[in-house]
Formats: sequence, C-alpha cells, structure tokens
Amino acid sequence: MASFFTTALKSFQGSKEEPPKEAPKDGKAATLSNGMSREEFEEYQRQLLEEKIERDKAFAQKKAERATVRMHMRDKYRLPQDERDDAQLHVAGGEVELPQELAAMVRSEEEEEEEDGDTGPFAFLTKLDLDLPALRDRALGTVDEVKEKCALM
Repeated sequence: MASFFTTALKSFQGSKEEPPKEAPKDGKAATLSNGMSREEFEEYQRQLLEEKIERDKAFAQKKAERATVRMHMRDKYRLPQDERDDAQLHVAGGEVELPQELAAMVRSEEEEEEEDGDTGPFAFLTKLDLDLPALRDRALGTVDEVKEKCALM
C-alpha cells in the first residue's frame, strides 16, 4: 500500500530520481544525514549515555529514599517488612541518607509515639482537665441512688 502511494507521488513529480549519495572516498569524515560528522555523532551519543546514567542514579536514589521511609513507617506501626524495599536499598548501594525534611518527619512521629507510649492506655485522661475525685464521688453517688431505687441490687 505504501509503495503504491510512493510510486504515485513520484509520477506526479515527474520521477526526478536522484542517485543515492555515496560516502566520500578521499578519506575525510563522512557526514551523516543531520549534518554531523561521525566523531561529533559519537560524542553526542556518549553525552546522551552519560546523562541517562546520571538520571538513572538519581532515580534509584529517590526510590531508595522512599523505601527507607516506608521501612521506618513499617517499624513504627509494627508491620511486616517488604523484601522489595530491601532490594531497592541494595541497588542504591546500601546505606541511604534521608533528606532532612523526611528525617525530621520520621523523628517527630517517633517522638509523639514515645510520649503517648509512656503513659499507657489512659494517656488521654491526662490531657483532659477533669477533677477525677469529684467525678468518682459523683459516680458512687449515682450507684447509691440506683441501689435505693432497685431492690435487686
């Protein structure tokens, strides 16, 4: 199908075919279709490869940082660890430095957990402004009133 349109287009142009260009035989560098010499093209390809390697390293570092944060969160909430996170850390070279913002976030969450963990399951009571003896007396008074009204108690 494509060859049909190509031949039809050439027939409209008057079939002015140019012979294919051959490489120069005088020993000079051959120019490519985009106007670069072979040496320039090889240098360009090398630069592209170096930039790709740098991008891949930066991407692997970011993935390792995310894996580290996930591992810290799993430790915090006592969830099972994921093998993929360990693999990402291994690919990035083992030890991964967390950015300061992420490290501060993980640290502040750990400090909050330690504060909550020290006072036990009734930690919320210390944050409330309650007069506990008065509350106790009121509850006992209510129980006494119910005992007076109810013959079964």
